[in-house]
Amino acid sequence: MSAVTDEQDALTGLHVAVLGPGGVGGLLAALLARAGAAVTCLASAGTADRLRTAGVRVQSGQFGDFTTPVDAAERLTTPVDVVFVCVKATHLDDALDRVPADVPGDALVVPLLNGVEHVGLLRRRYPEAGVVPATIRVESTRTEPGVVQHGSPFVTVDLVAVGGLEQRVRRLAGALHQAGVTTRVGDDEQAALWSKLNFLAPLALLTTAAQATAGEVRESRREDLVAIVGEVAAVARAEGAPADEEQVVDFFDGVPAGMRSSMQRDAAAGRPIELDAIGGAVVRAATRHGIAVPVTARYVDELRARY
Repeated sequence: MSAVTDEQDALTGLHVAVLGPGGVGGLLAALLARAGAAVTCLASAGTADRLRTAGVRVQSGQFGDFTTPVDAAERLTTPVDVVFVCVKATHLDDALDRVPADVPGDALVVPLLNGVEHVGLLRRRYPEAGVVPATIRVESTRTEPGVVQHGSPFVTVDLVAVGGLEQRVRRLAGALHQAGVTTRVGDDEQAALWSKLNFLAPLALLTTAAQATAGEVRESRREDLVAIVGEVAAVARAEGAPADEEQVVDFFDGVPAGMRSSMQRDAAAGRPIELDAIGGAVVRAATRHGIAVPVTARYVDELRARY
């Protein structure tokens, strides 16, 4: 995985569509638009009207507080260079109706969703497009339509260049870097997807079950934390991805103590949670490989019964 720091003028003429301008999509839309990209947000009629009128307002310790104008529509009607898919996994099927299969053409389709199973779905739906496996690490929340609160002191995007897409993916990485996003490009799809899930699964499952912060659960549920990290790592290795349990636990110990997972916030607000895309995906992959994941499965079952 290599960091991108030397791309020049990657934003010139770049037209980006953002499907789902929420906490993640809204932040990326605002940063890219502020840096000079042409950005169109795809959302419901009410949200699209609000965005066209007022733009996206970001409140961020890292980037400051700013508002930037964006275009917005209910559906994508013209080709673009990049489509960022930033909706929750629970809303993916319905949201994709805003991007008709014949419109993106050979655009890069970059899903920034939790889980691992959506990449295949997008490749089937958009066979002419270049689907780029990707992950984002950030704590960012939409507090109301067009308003994003960015709470983490970082935004890191990992992109995977496969199938002859390296030049275009590196241009996109350069654009993100110019917009202020730490961006890395790699060539191992499974490594990128499972390295995030190895951290996200324990974070989401533990914080949601306990309705507590990362700092609280890494102390009060330490044994379960270590167990889930180890179980997901075993599944990741079976899927062909490298996994280092000790490194993941160290990273978990280093995140801000007050960090909360998006699954936890959704559960607290009474919204559908991404349990199936995160914990369910681990359990399904474990079953395929005949790997026992008792602690992960216990939390998945508990949360499924509760929510």
